[in-house]
Amino acid sequence: MSTHSSPNEKLLKRRPRASSLRRIETDKGHHLTGPFMAQTPLGSNTPESCDSPGSSDGFRMIRPKEGLVADLFSARWVVNPVSSFKLLMIPVLLYINWELLAPYVAPGFPNPIAPLLFISYRIPDSSLDDPRYAKGYLDLVFLAFHIVFYSFLRQFITIVICHPIARYFGIKKRGKLDRFGEQGYALLYFAVMGAWGYRIMGQLPTWWYRTEFFWIDYPHWQMKPELKRYFLMHASYWCQQLIVLLLRLEKPRKDYNELIMHHFVTLWLIGWGYLINLTLIGHAIYMSMDIPDAFLAFSKLLNYMGWHKLKVFSLAVFLVAWTYFRHWLNLVILWSIWSEFDLIDVSNRVWAPKTGAWLAWWMKYQIVFPISLLQLLNLFWYYLIWRIVIRSLRDVEVTDVRSDDEDDD
Repeated sequence: MSTHSSPNEKLLKRRPRASSLRRIETDKGHHLTGPFMAQTPLGSNTPESCDSPGSSDGFRMIRPKEGLVADLFSARWVVNPVSSFKLLMIPVLLYINWELLAPYVAPGFPNPIAPLLFISYRIPDSSLDDPRYAKGYLDLVFLAFHIVFYSFLRQFITIVICHPIARYFGIKKRGKLDRFGEQGYALLYFAVMGAWGYRIMGQLPTWWYRTEFFWIDYPHWQMKPELKRYFLMHASYWCQQLIVLLLRLEKPRKDYNELIMHHFVTLWLIGWGYLINLTLIGHAIYMSMDIPDAFLAFSKLLNYMGWHKLKVFSLAVFLVAWTYFRHWLNLVILWSIWSEFDLIDVSNRVWAPKTGAWLAWWMKYQIVFPISLLQLLNLFWYYLIWRIVIRSLRDVEVTDVRSDDEDDD
């Protein structure tokens, strides 16, 4: 056997590799850059493919030999709307039956299913007109139920609402249909939660990032009902997203590790902030994430639909929103942690969980660390966003640069 390399092999060996950032910028599977790549023109003859594990046509996701029990053991209920709907209906029907039968069977006994559907721990001596809620272990069952709720809602919006819209715009390949559905769901979720967060902030002393009130009167363990539900609904959403990623119930994206890190940091902030009664600063961080994410999802949808000129305008609006919310306000929050932490009353600047006070002096650094991690991740994405914007301005008129047999990830 010859030990000499052919000229072609030598040429391949000498060929420089693309930089990591260049690979990300041109990666169709990257959650940020991929959807902004030039799409196949509408109306082209693009065959449908069926190689996406998480995709579905209508609600036909269960083989005849499978069912709810099989999906429970395999965790497929997270991406199967039929199974997640059945799981949702079990506590709902039990709750209704209890409400109908309890007056005759167990009068005066509270409905044991209620904590799954509604927030718990109303503070008894709080005003009926303006009630307050504490936290407790039953919040976990509320969280669990709403993980199932988001599993159903995500697939319902993707399949029933977004897929028909995508087909109307000429999108046929299964990979693109699924990605279009994901962005449609993201747009609806972040737009609703962003608006809801805005409404709640109007009821709080922290209105428009008056950061001193993050610390004044700490611990903030008595929550308005809307604030508590908002916090737990957000936590349920991110738990559901993380479950899908960790169990690889859908085809992993090529920026899988990047997304895992983001979800872990987010849940760290959510869970820790809720536990140590930093609900006001937690709410402010939520808002700084939700509003720009809605603009991002909208821009991605415009690109999938082929509305490239409108996409450029949308990208410009998104860039302003992302810069302000994800960077400026995030830095304002970091500055507040570092500079205003001592506004907490000295008696509450201790580690005393029984009184609701968790913020000993060293907790300042524990709060700064995850928010700084989130900011570093945002800065990396910010660099990619600028590259996307520059490329969009340069390539407003896009022709078909992808063949019909390309992967649609």
